[in-house]
Amino acid sequence: MRRGVYIVLLTLVAALTHAQMHVECVSKATQRINGTDTLFIFKDNIELRSKIGNADWYSTETGMAVRTDMEYVYDLDDGGYYLVKGGVEYNPFYVFTCKTSELAMTVDLDCDATMLRLTGDVTPYSYTRRNGSRATYARTCSIDYNALVWNNDQWEDSAAQITMNLASIIPMDALYGKTPIKLCYDAELRDTLGLDPVCLTYDVTEEAVKAVKMELVTLGTARENDPAGNNELERPIEQILDAAMSYSGALEVAFYSNPTPAVQFYGWDIYQSTERIATRNDKDIRYTFSEPGSYRVVCKVSNRTCLSDSAEMIINISESYLRVPNVFTPNGDGTNDEFRVAYRSLREFHCWVYNRWGKLVYEWTDPAKGWDGTIYGKPAAEGAYYYVIRALGTDADKNARYTMKAVYNKKKLKADEAMIGVYQLSGDINLLRGKQ
Repeated sequence: MRRGVYIVLLTLVAALTHAQMHVECVSKATQRINGTDTLFIFKDNIELRSKIGNADWYSTETGMAVRTDMEYVYDLDDGGYYLVKGGVEYNPFYVFTCKTSELAMTVDLDCDATMLRLTGDVTPYSYTRRNGSRATYARTCSIDYNALVWNNDQWEDSAAQITMNLASIIPMDALYGKTPIKLCYDAELRDTLGLDPVCLTYDVTEEAVKAVKMELVTLGTARENDPAGNNELERPIEQILDAAMSYSGALEVAFYSNPTPAVQFYGWDIYQSTERIATRNDKDIRYTFSEPGSYRVVCKVSNRTCLSDSAEMIINISESYLRVPNVFTPNGDGTNDEFRVAYRSLREFHCWVYNRWGKLVYEWTDPAKGWDGTIYGKPAAEGAYYYVIRALGTDADKNARYTMKAVYNKKKLKADEAMIGVYQLSGDINLLRGKQ
């Protein structure tokens, strides 16, 4: 494989060297290689000298002599030529005068693409080879504009540039905001020849933009308690939610569409499984997910011309969970200082704590909180205390009822497994202070 590459390269180098050996430019020009063809593009007039002395100059297109027994040749037409001297034919070469086209540009804006339309001469350099085949050398253009790019939490203008062959119709990506468009053609070629750049400009106004786009961002609302003492599993915090994770309910979520300027209409659909459970038409919405399950939130944005851009987010809400420890150590060391339950997705909670004589010493109704081991502000004695808990999960039936009384009872209460999301628990909680 490598040997074949070397042979091709050596053949190319030999051909180019041969072409350079027998002809040179008199007036200002730049040499270009187009495949295996050698091209000379001149600033204005085509002026050449034969490096092999006087020779006959032939056209590659007609095979006819255009100059006879001459060393210097002036005012040739664009096209291909080769030299013949002493019966020896030398490799062909191709000459052109640099095109200076009078171009005009218009811009068509659509929902999915942008089209630049050029009027004027955008044709490439074309010529006929010695073997009669046709070839072209493309002219290029560069296009500078501002692309609207989402950057962390906002849309921002970002300088963009594309380079392509010059043509009467040039496709671009859709534009989502106002921007100047600057198209410069034959820039590198003209710079090499010392010619001024030729550029066209067009200002796309915000009113002219049709394409729409959005960037869906979802933020879960944090619970209002001490984060350091958090005992809620899968607890949402004020952050962008992850579709791969599950969250404790009830979860209030803010959805932000973050539209580009051309958006006029909004459509939100919220599905639980395949059932649509809510529809909204605001720019941004809030929704509270209570029942366990997987939800799909879809947002579509549009205007009167462009139908829509859409995005969706999956929100997973956990089944309820409640577990009670059997010991806590309120010694002020910052670890396990309160009697707290571990939970998720609860909509109702009540816990009572009794001493060994059945006297109520503490109760609370927020599962995120707990008992700090004090009674009327004074440290409670070490030992076993008795708790009774009644709680309902967000997955409990709306008409669920407790079957046991929430009072001190020496018989340990257990949740009825047949009643999903209903918790009726009791047991001992040991208070151990230990060393601080």
